[in-house]
Amino acid sequence: MAIPITVLDCDLLLYGRGHRTLDRFKLDDVTDEYLMSMYGFPRQFIYYLVELLGASLSRPTQRSRAISPETQILAALGFYTSGSFQTRMGDAIGISQASMSRCVANVTEALVERASRFIRFPADEASMQALKDEFYGLAGMPGVIGVVDCIHVAIKAPNAEDLSYVNRKGLHSLNCLMVCDIRGALMTVETNWPGSLQDCAVLQQSSLSSQFEAGMHKESWLLGKSADVNASFLKL
Repeated sequence: MAIPITVLDCDLLLYGRGHRTLDRFKLDDVTDEYLMSMYGFPRQFIYYLVELLGASLSRPTQRSRAISPETQILAALGFYTSGSFQTRMGDAIGISQASMSRCVANVTEALVERASRFIRFPADEASMQALKDEFYGLAGMPGVIGVVDCIHVAIKAPNAEDLSYVNRKGLHSLNCLMVCDIRGALMTVETNWPGSLQDCAVLQQSSLSSQFEAGMHKESWLLGKSADVNASFLKL
């Protein structure tokens, strides 16, 4: 007895004939306003990311409809903007929630691999002096090379018995230390501190603090808040 077999087009089943599927979504088909509202970045920057990350996102696959680097990047930017894997972003580019999750992981990994090219603390005297001159020109404060602060990033509980990641609001988080220049560009990031640790403790135990204590940044200061007053290299 012959058994009839039907092969389903998943995109057709999920979204219908009128939906824009993976191979039909093009950046040139949408306005700049749409890109900014949905993904938070202008067209040229998205093209720059495609060029930067394309090689890492173009993995060999047996699938006839592999997700393009462009679509993966849009999916990740959509998640970064909205904080959600849900259908709004997936529907916009024609992929499922599961594919959205994979795209975010792939793009994030590719960005982290290249982070050191863009996030780095100046090492030479000329660069340090340039930072000091910019801050002095803005606010008349001599010797300032950056602004430092900590921010909590929510995470899933790593261990039900481990309370070190529970912050003062009762949520699991990492307490991340960041330093930026006068334009807001990151110069250093430390993401290994548990959420229960207060900002002043993070700063005191950081590798950044060790650099200042070792005299690597002589006659230099970071702008910080009053809660971090114990750090000798801070101006409040």
